[in-house]
Amino acid sequence: METTDEQATQWNGTKGSAWVSLRPVLDDMYRPLEELLVDVVRDRAGATVLDVGCGAGSTTVALARHAGRCVGVDVAEPMIAAARTRPDAAAAEFLRADAQDHPFPPRTFDTVVSRFGVMFFADPVRAFTNLRRAATDDAVLRLIVWRPAEENPFMTTAEEAAAPLLPNLPVRRPGEPGQFAFGDPSYVRDVLARSGWADVALRPIDVPCAFPENRLVDYFTGLGAVGLALPEADDRTRDAVIRTVRAAFEPFVDGAEVRFTAACWMVDAPVR
Repeated sequence: METTDEQATQWNGTKGSAWVSLRPVLDDMYRPLEELLVDVVRDRAGATVLDVGCGAGSTTVALARHAGRCVGVDVAEPMIAAARTRPDAAAAEFLRADAQDHPFPPRTFDTVVSRFGVMFFADPVRAFTNLRRAATDDAVLRLIVWRPAEENPFMTTAEEAAAPLLPNLPVRRPGEPGQFAFGDPSYVRDVLARSGWADVALRPIDVPCAFPENRLVDYFTGLGAVGLALPEADDRTRDAVIRTVRAAFEPFVDGAEVRFTAACWMVDAPVR
């Protein structure tokens, strides 16, 4: 099991830097998911919102346009630094901290949201208990997390295609923090119930996403297991990986765009 320090090291290193370099691509790609979080505060002008695992801040500033106050928190300094440079960053606040342990002022936020930012906690119960303390008595929680890997073939295409060429490719291990850590709905309900969140509801959502085909190689060489492994590969292996993985993505290419479906859970809960 990875520790909080190990996760922080990764996100403050290669992972975080790669996300920042691809920020325009990822912002546009995940815009449809962002809108599902904004819906929570669209008619609540005075909402106080905490955006957990805010990354480079796209969702945070979108929420801030409708909220009274919006704070984005992330463990990755490169992402927080990028968020603070957004043209619309002044509408929100950005905090570089680990939401698992950060001493948020108690009963401060009436809305806690996250888009793919809560699956990396070393101790999820501890993290969501901490977020519960930061929430008001009538707070709402909305999370968007990935359903299991087998329901998201786009997200595993690169590592499956590259595995024969990269013997040291990092392996996803069940139960460890990572992209699909919240894929099991029973596990999600248990974590949240033990953390003080009640009446948890999970709804499967299938959201069409797209990004330009001319950024596909940048995408799979910068992110995920392949992105972590490629810097250690020699030039010949790297070229072979790029050719092989690009070919594997062909079913998702539609002209000038890459298209896929994000198979996710939308998780909603009030505070107990």
